Amino acid sequence: MSVQLSTTWLVTMLLASTRAAAWLVVSPPFNSRSVPSVVKALLSVALALPVMPALTASPVPPSGGLLILALAEQVVVGAALGFLTSLIFAAVQAAGAIVDLFGGFSMAFAFDPFAMTGTSVLGRFYNIMATALFFATDAHAMVLRGFTLSYRHLPLDGTLSMETMARLVSGGLTELFLAALQIAGPLVAILFLTDVGLGLLTRAAPALNAFSLGFPLKIMLTLLVAGGTMALLPNAFDGLVDRGVDAMMQAVGKS
Repeated sequence: MSVQLSTTWLVTMLLASTRAAAWLVVSPPFNSRSVPSVVKALLSVALALPVMPALTASPVPPSGGLLILALAEQVVVGAALGFLTSLIFAAVQAAGAIVDLFGGFSMAFAFDPFAMTGTSVLGRFYNIMATALFFATDAHAMVLRGFTLSYRHLPLDGTLSMETMARLVSGGLTELFLAALQIAGPLVAILFLTDVGLGLLTRAAPALNAFSLGFPLKIMLTLLVAGGTMALLPNAFDGLVDRGVDAMMQAVGKS
């Protein structure tokens, strides 16, 4: 028994899997070091296989310099879509970093072996919670479907609009900081009022040295309020996923 594959099918498969591989390398949580490179390669092929019947109808460069140029274009498209997806997790981690800054945990930065960088304690915790919600709420299915639709709206011979991409990146960064402030806002407000109360107490009774109690009090409030606001994180994360998928659709030209 022999299986014969045409050159056109193989080239199309190569281009489609290249876009998927570039997206997986940039997009969390698939870009984590805990996901082996072999698994990412297999996932890129698995994402490309379902869309192959529709892609083989479009013209693709057979070989040579045009094929190398087409591969580079697919890497750019996949990386751009992956960056838009990564803003979802970046917003949640930024919210944790803001809470760390106001709660006093910023002095206890820990080394993250997966990202190979130093991350804040609550920032890493929020990122882990976002990853859990990503799979628990089936948001991964929505994101994967949004990415596979990019092959329909932006075929292999299509061109990514740099003007649209620049607008989406600037708007996405703005929404990132806004979402981070919305997630961390209630806790930041409580910690700010705590600082004001400690300042007034020190002013009224200087001998009490209220600021010596400030760090343990703020840490206790941070842990209590952060635990209480965990119930609001799924709704906020769901809105971030919707905006991330919508940004990918706009990037590939779907209005």
